[in-house]
Amino acid sequence: MKSSFRTYTAYSIACAVVWAVILVVVATVSPPKLHTFVIVFAGWAIGWLSATIARSVYPPPPAGGRRGATAGPR
Repeated sequence: MKSSFRTYTAYSIACAVVWAVILVVVATVSPPKLHTFVIVFAGWAIGWLSATIARSVYPPPPAGGRRGATAGPR
């Protein structure tokens, strides 16, 4: 796998494709269960949205960490 595909954007696009496939398959195979899967998808989407907001507000620390920081009590 290329390192350029290891991004949050690539992850988000892949998740959207997988969810689209799941919803199409459920709608085709078992339409009465589609409502349940849409509710589960909505819950996942809320979690994804909150994680996306958190990533923009609190970006990850720089690689290598803070200089002079200790790993913990000795």
